[in-house]
Amino acid sequence: MRGNTKTIVVLLAGALGLAAAPLAAQQPVPYQLTLKDAIERALRANLNVLVSATRVDEAESASERNRAAALLPRVNMETYANAQNRNLRAFGLSLPGIPIPSVVGPFSNYDFRVYAQQNVVDLASYRNWKASEMATNADKMDLDDARDMIVRVVAGLYLNVQSAEARVASAQSRVTDSETLAKLARDKHDAGTATGVDVLRAQVQLANDRQALLIEQNAVKLALLELERNLGMEPGTPVELAEPLVYRTLNPETTETLIAAALAARADYRSLATQRSALVEQQKANHARWYPKVSVNGNFGGIGRSIGGVQATGLIQGQVDFTVFDQDREGEEAELASRLRRIDDQMADLRRGVDEDLRAALLNLESAAEQVAVAEQGQELAKRELQEAKDRFDAGTANNVEVVTAQDELARAEENYILAVSSHVDAKYALARAEGDTEKNMLTYSGSE
Repeated sequence: MRGNTKTIVVLLAGALGLAAAPLAAQQPVPYQLTLKDAIERALRANLNVLVSATRVDEAESASERNRAAALLPRVNMETYANAQNRNLRAFGLSLPGIPIPSVVGPFSNYDFRVYAQQNVVDLASYRNWKASEMATNADKMDLDDARDMIVRVVAGLYLNVQSAEARVASAQSRVTDSETLAKLARDKHDAGTATGVDVLRAQVQLANDRQALLIEQNAVKLALLELERNLGMEPGTPVELAEPLVYRTLNPETTETLIAAALAARADYRSLATQRSALVEQQKANHARWYPKVSVNGNFGGIGRSIGGVQATGLIQGQVDFTVFDQDREGEEAELASRLRRIDDQMADLRRGVDEDLRAALLNLESAAEQVAVAEQGQELAKRELQEAKDRFDAGTANNVEVVTAQDELARAEENYILAVSSHVDAKYALARAEGDTEKNMLTYSGSE
């Protein structure tokens, strides 16, 4: 009986093992996400970008309507057949001494006609069409600006994950060192060259490092969730960053050169400049309301009492319209002048803002580069301190208080290095945003092209 039971247990274990093997093999492979890929995904999925794109479509449609109204002919066709009678007395038709029936009819007629109208000179409509074209271009630049903002946000989220993963690697390295030191303390205690306090101290340090590792691992998961949400990916999708946190030097151009190039490249500034040009066109359209408008219209078709009796008839005429009194034009003129002043103030403020953003990014970039250099030195010194403390403890010339202290110092030095590199990368991203053409500059500065 016992033999049969053992056989059943073995068979069940084997079956479970065979069932578990396919499940393990079916674990999804994490998607390797680059910064470039993250930006492209975000631009396809972000709501602000999608809404801005629909505004561009609306503006293009409105511009096409204005063009049709200002420049293209209008052609329509009408046809009718009717039967009617007329009360002649109601129209005042009577002849003295001649009897005329009061009502004539019924009679019928047929009319087939094509009407056409074309503006020859209409400066107001033409200027309004040009203004709508410029407004469309401004909306396109607003779309570019929205894309630049999303690129900046996604790059920051990608950097958050990179920094969190760097902290996990640092925490894992500390756990490995603590495990080695805990084993060393136990071995020395067993050999009688270390005290129980040394063992407990090493175990406490190992427990603290393991807890820190768990915290950092959870921080990575949370950062990935936020990144996935902004990329339009399902939360919880297996994702790994293909690009770790790396320090790369950058030698930017002078501030004056960057400012001049930024004003030419920044989509938000170009949008304001284009909106200003559109307002100038609207002002010209306002002045053109006083000018005469020349148009040509006509019709051609056939009319008759019966289908067989329809004869060709037509009309062509030129028309000139003059504005004699138009109080609304003065109100519109004052409104456009006010909007133009507002745009000028916005452009002046944005110029100062671009200048500030560039200078701040350059200052942060320089400061972060210096911090990285100092952090690298501190990291090397902390590693040497830890190694010397290990050697002293291993040689029995000191307890492991120095080792634990050195471990804490190394952890602080590694955190300083991660913060410095993250600040340097973020300063490069801020510089790319301040310069304009954010996506291209950002990928260049990060080495992701």
